[in-house]
Amino acid sequence: MSKAMNIRSSSFTALGVILLLSLWIWCNPIETASLVPMRSPTAVCLSATPLAASTEEQICDLDADYSLGVGDYPEAIRLHREIVRQSPRNALAHYHLGFALGMMRYREAEVREYQRAAALGLRNWDLFLNLGLAQADNGDLRAATDSLRRAVLLGKDHSESHFNLALVYERRGMLIDAERETQATLRLSSGQPDARNLLGVIYADEGENVRASVIWRELVRDDPDYEPARTNLALLGSSGEVASEETPVAIRAIRDEPQLHFPASETELNSIPAQ
Repeated sequence: MSKAMNIRSSSFTALGVILLLSLWIWCNPIETASLVPMRSPTAVCLSATPLAASTEEQICDLDADYSLGVGDYPEAIRLHREIVRQSPRNALAHYHLGFALGMMRYREAEVREYQRAAALGLRNWDLFLNLGLAQADNGDLRAATDSLRRAVLLGKDHSESHFNLALVYERRGMLIDAERETQATLRLSSGQPDARNLLGVIYADEGENVRASVIWRELVRDDPDYEPARTNLALLGSSGEVASEETPVAIRAIRDEPQLHFPASETELNSIPAQ
């Protein structure tokens, strides 16, 4: 019987969208704001250190990045499209265009632009993090795993890469790998509640309900308002076993699964008004 428990499928910011700083404002990824979730939507701060093509081809227009930074995504899409039309090998512009498309929930178009950026040689860890998250949103967990592995390799000191890879591993039933990446997350950011909760989920998946219960009780003690741990404890009977055969189905239903997003046609994308 499956004993997977409810987890808040989010990063350090729960389900909030992380504020994107434009390149000319130079962003500093913040540990408390970056365990990027399976999102609705979510993304991570864009890096300003690309390793692709020539230097001049990796500079985005300031107005385009300003629109991205202030959250004017329709305008950011329009301006970045113009940049990639004029400089089709500008990997950074493709990345930023994909990010803006993702924030407008055009997931398949987002993935295409990230892949173009990668094909042009961009090697930012956050590019592969956002690519993996978009692929997970689209239900392609195998591709998401590959992308998130690359994010970990390129950004091994960023806890959000490890955390989101752990989430995908857990969803795929790769529990040994999921536990390893969750422990890596906690080594980089000890006490992070989502990672602690996920570790409890993994133990429950393995049938180690006593260990899972200990983690969730400690979470409730440390943060009484952390709802996933409270919910998970409530789903355990007094014996430490899942209360009924129907419970795992309900647990699965209330987890934050990726939403289905229809691919955006060029007509639909071109109809987004500039502001």
